[in-house]
Amino acid sequence: MSLALSEKLRSEGERALTFFAALTPEQWNAPVYTEGETWTVRSVLAHFVTAERGFLKIFADILAGGPGSSDDFDINRYNASQQAKTADLPPAELLALFGQTRAEMVDFAAGLSEADLQKTGRHPALGISTLGEMLKLVYLHNSMHFRDLKKALEK
Repeated sequence: MSLALSEKLRSEGERALTFFAALTPEQWNAPVYTEGETWTVRSVLAHFVTAERGFLKIFADILAGGPGSSDDFDINRYNASQQAKTADLPPAELLALFGQTRAEMVDFAAGLSEADLQKTGRHPALGISTLGEMLKLVYLHNSMHFRDLKKALEK
């Protein structure tokens, strides 16, 4: 299962890089989410980078026997703080960071045993779940955002 997960993460990551690399300068600024703070296409890529970096830390903690995320973790506060931290990064740098972070995620997933995939901890959105479920959510999370990205760019 870990090889299937790592392959799915790898291929989804490659599709994401191809998609973002083909965008025009105007498309990077297209609004995707407008409730509360507006997120553009660029903001969504920044979110992919920062979310995966955070997930890697949580997953490594669970793998080492830790609890994962804290039970008082606030996803909205985290996302807002990460958007602020990445606000000045140009799209090309975000693309490179996404490629690097996704490669780390693929390597992490590929190195897991079946027993590792059954280890449980707290995920910020799923609550208590297995590492296998959390890894599946990484590409499902991005797929959900891609649906919204494509709708925004069709307008």
